[in-house]
Parts: sequence; structure tokens; C-alpha cells
Amino acid sequence: WLGRTVNGLLLGLLGMVSSAADEANPFVKQEPPPLVGAWDLVVHGAGGDYPSWLQISQSGYRTLVGSYVGQFGSARPVARIEHDQGRLRFSLPPQWERRTNDVVVEGRLAGDGLRGEITDDDGKRLNWEARRAPALRREALPSWGKPIELFNRRDLTGWRPRHSGSKHGWQVQDGCLTNAVPGNDLMTEQLFNDFKLHAEFRFPKGSNSGLYLRGRYEVQIEDNFGQEPDCHRIGGVYGFLSPCANAAKPAGEWQTLEVTLVGRLVTVVLNGERIIERQAIPGITGGALDSDEAKPGPILVQGDHGPIAFRKLTLTPGK
Repeated sequence: WLGRTVNGLLLGLLGMVSSAADEANPFVKQEPPPLVGAWDLVVHGAGGDYPSWLQISQSGYRTLVGSYVGQFGSARPVARIEHDQGRLRFSLPPQWERRTNDVVVEGRLAGDGLRGEITDDDGKRLNWEARRAPALRREALPSWGKPIELFNRRDLTGWRPRHSGSKHGWQVQDGCLTNAVPGNDLMTEQLFNDFKLHAEFRFPKGSNSGLYLRGRYEVQIEDNFGQEPDCHRIGGVYGFLSPCANAAKPAGEWQTLEVTLVGRLVTVVLNGERIIERQAIPGITGGALDSDEAKPGPILVQGDHGPIAFRKLTLTPGK
């Protein structure tokens, strides 16, 4: 009896020592903190709510890093996220030249979500909450329905401006949809989930526009002829996915863009060249309509940067 008792105590002590050693050993796999993952944010700004996005990843034993998308601009790397018992804090330098304050994000776990405060680059403190971003996995490829002509080449039937209270310069000229006076985005009244989109467009030298898929993920359209491919240049998913090649034509020529979106997986073909092949879009891009990624959304044409003309916009929905 005594021998069995001593053996049991020794085994228990060895187990405790082994467990403590595992916790201190960076080479033993640890369970990730509950903060880890992708989060869709809603920020309560002074001018109304706006969407944002945060990715938190584990790097090493205790270090958390991430990526953050604000109301506008690109996804920005977060070198270190301070965290303790479900709370988090990180800061970013100002993104725009005329801003001087760091952006500071603080939050905490609240049930299945997060909530907290952000101090923006104007120094304003805003409340926010977040929920985990959906995986958007599809069990099978969709079957494709009947193509829909989004633009009838006569008028703006089926479209509406993003900001209803603001003027917009979108009109139909010579059978083309164009923003003669940039200043407002234009989006379809119809909402879509999975789809194939075919666009034919041209723009003047130096112009900048984009197509937002479901109103949340911008495929960049910009005058980048002859430049190195980049996630911020033509054909890229802004701030996230870089094309493997720059297949752009010079400004002033008609170009074609074909985008297939199934769940998060996107394929982009520019002027007949496949430049992105079934890559996952991590989250919303700057300027998105909302962060409710599980829902269908419109096709949005960016019209507040530079002029652009479309002669064809055809969408084939997935069933």
C-alpha cells in the first residue's frame, strides 16, 4: 500500500512539473487566446456608423500581431497587440499626412464578441463592437444562372448613388456609364452573393476607380500601365491580394475585367490574363459599405476619385 501511494505521489509531482515545463516551453503547442481570429467591426462615428475590420494572429508563445482596416485606406499591419485576460490594446501611426494623432484601439471580450473604444487620428474617442467574421466556406461550387445586364446603355435604371443626399455626376454618354463629375459612388439596387462579373471600361491618364464586390471588397482599377503588380494597383484586391502580373493596357484603351467570387475565394482575369487564382479575401477593404460579410451585397463602382467609363457590366449569379 505504501509503495503504491508513494508511486502515485511521484507521478502526480512529475505531471505537475511536466505541465509547468510545457507552459514555459515555446516549442510546445499552446491553445491560442480567444482573441485570435478575424473580427468584423462596427464603429459608432460622429457622422454615423462605419465598418472596420481586425485580424488577430498568434506569433510565438505569447505575442499577438494583426492587421487592421479603418474606415478608409488600406489594411495596415499591427506589429504587437497588448493583451491580458480578454483585453486588447494596440496603436497605429496616422495614415494621412495632415493627421498627427496615433490611432489607438482598445477592447475586451464581451460574450461571443468584442467591444471597446477607438481614439481616431482626430483625437476623438468612439465606441465600437465586433463579431467574428464568417468563414464563407462553400460545400460545392455554385451552378451559374442567367447573365444579368447591370447596365442597359440607356439610363441609370437599376442603380442608385451611395450617398443619396449628395450630388453625383454619373450619366450615360454615347452608350457608356460615366462619372463626368467625380464625387459619389454608384451601386446596384440588386444584391448578390456568389457571382461572375464581366466589366469593360476605360479611363483617362492618371485616373483611379474600383469595383466593390458585395459592396465590401474593392478590386482596384487605376492607371498603372507598365508598373510592378501590387495589391494597391490595377487588378489587386485593395491592400490584401496582389496580382501575379500587371496585364493593364495604357490609359484611354478599352480593357476587360472578369471577377469570380465564391464565398471568400476570388479569381481575377484582366485583359484575358489570369492574375489572381482562387485566393481568399481576408476581410473588408477600406471604403466598404458595411462589415456584415455573411449577407449579399451590391456591385459598387467607385466614383469619388477619378473619371471612368463602362460600356458593359454583366453579372452571372451563382445558385
